[in-house]
Amino acid sequence: MIQVGCKGHAALRVTTENTARAMGSGELPVLATPAVAALVEKTCWQAIAPELELGMTTVGTSLQLAHTAPTPIGMVVQCDCEVLEVTDRRVRFGFRVYDDVTEVAGGEHERYLVDAERFLKKAESKI
Repeated sequence: MIQVGCKGHAALRVTTENTARAMGSGELPVLATPAVAALVEKTCWQAIAPELELGMTTVGTSLQLAHTAPTPIGMVVQCDCEVLEVTDRRVRFGFRVYDDVTEVAGGEHERYLVDAERFLKKAESKI
């Protein structure tokens, strides 16, 4: 059972592959906002995955992200998240992303609990 206060942590090294230039979100060789978003989603889903029943997973449905500081190639960014609210199948997280010098990003992320098989069948029905 997912509890308010459940926490997660993950880290990412900035490489040429996850820069704004490489990911198409800008021209500069600094950590891309899409890479920050992916780190946040990974941190949040992994934080609660061990609490889920067999066959269940979560999908991201909303991300409010303020990417406020650049991080150059070679540095490591870390993400900490915490479950703020659990309502039925909806789980709301708060998060912060930081490097060795400063906070890089912060915001909220929302995920929904879904039955993995049913969710995939619904997606595949679009084909």
